[in-house]
Amino acid sequence: MNKILPLKRFGQNFLQDQNIIRKIITEIDPKENEIVIEIGPGQGAITALLLQSKANLTAIEIDKRVIDDLQGRYTNLKLLQSDFLKLDLNRFTSSSEHKLRVVGNIPYNITSPILFKLFENNTIVQDAVFMVQYEVAKRMTAKMGSKDYGILSVLLEYFGNTKLVFKVSPNVFYPKPNVHSAVVHINFNDTRNNSEFNLMLRSIVKSSFGNRRKTLKNSLSNGIFADVNFGDCDIDLSLRAEQLNVDDFIKLAQFAITKLNPIVSFKSD
Repeated sequence: MNKILPLKRFGQNFLQDQNIIRKIITEIDPKENEIVIEIGPGQGAITALLLQSKANLTAIEIDKRVIDDLQGRYTNLKLLQSDFLKLDLNRFTSSSEHKLRVVGNIPYNITSPILFKLFENNTIVQDAVFMVQYEVAKRMTAKMGSKDYGILSVLLEYFGNTKLVFKVSPNVFYPKPNVHSAVVHINFNDTRNNSEFNLMLRSIVKSSFGNRRKTLKNSLSNGIFADVNFGDCDIDLSLRAEQLNVDDFIKLAQFAITKLNPIVSFKSD
């Protein structure tokens, strides 16, 4: 294998520790013919074991150098040179009965956009197993009232359930990142299939956490909700967003959707 130097612009830190790789594969537990999408295969550390499982694997890679290397080593691997964020995920499955499993040591600088893309495609995604920055993993799994509780915590709990599987040292990567990492496993909830309501909920959550120090009354008084009177919504508007649980945010979204056109513009951060 030719030495491929990781590129900073692609957020590349290649995983090298075989013990960590095996632990990740154990968590994924890929089965024959399952539709698996791997984001950023890199040097193929996880890819090789995914192929052994005989899953229906497609690797998505933006770096042409990596693709040339992997094609030379794994002739049976389906490789697609593309930006995952720009892909139509429906192309990989013909029905909701054959859902996608998404895995990867993903670029840490685009973790949130990747998660929001999965939210937008939650009806065709079964689960996701990712290596992410440890601080982000804590935000993803934070509980109400904690300092890490925020947009990701709420939306991940709404769309399914997320667990922090294990923490990972910088020493298992080349080059070594400046932060610790963690493997997380997200399982998506089949019942969250109302796209219009999901869009409204995401808007509510984002607006509520727009300024953590503000009360809900102040946070929701701007933007698309400026003309909505939440006084009768059965939620204490003197609270801050971090004091609300997922059910509270659902109530706010249900109230807002009766007052606004349900097609609401939302841009993920």
